[in-house]
Amino acid sequence: MKLNTIISATFLSLALLAGCATTPMATADGYKEAEAAAKASMKKAASVGGTWRDSGKILKKAAKAAKKKDYVKAIKLANQVQRQGELGYTQSMNEKGAQPPSYLR
Repeated sequence: MKLNTIISATFLSLALLAGCATTPMATADGYKEAEAAAKASMKKAASVGGTWRDSGKILKKAAKAAKKKDYVKAIKLANQVQRQGELGYTQSMNEKGAQPPSYLR
């Protein structure tokens, strides 16, 4: 019984450590990494006309938060912009060549 508890605790600890390793640390370097990913994602979305309206505004808010050393908030906002860029690119590619419905033509 004790061995099962020890094994379970070990696997749980490893799973938690693996989850923490994939998120950027709440530091200036972590923010810079998240900001670079967000900008790259926005650039990719812009290449197909898929930039979302508020992405730039949110990235500016992230920069302000980073300037105030609130890296948790800054990284969260930069990650939001990155996701918007990914979704904008996907949306634009999915709508490529779309036609209006026949009743509107």
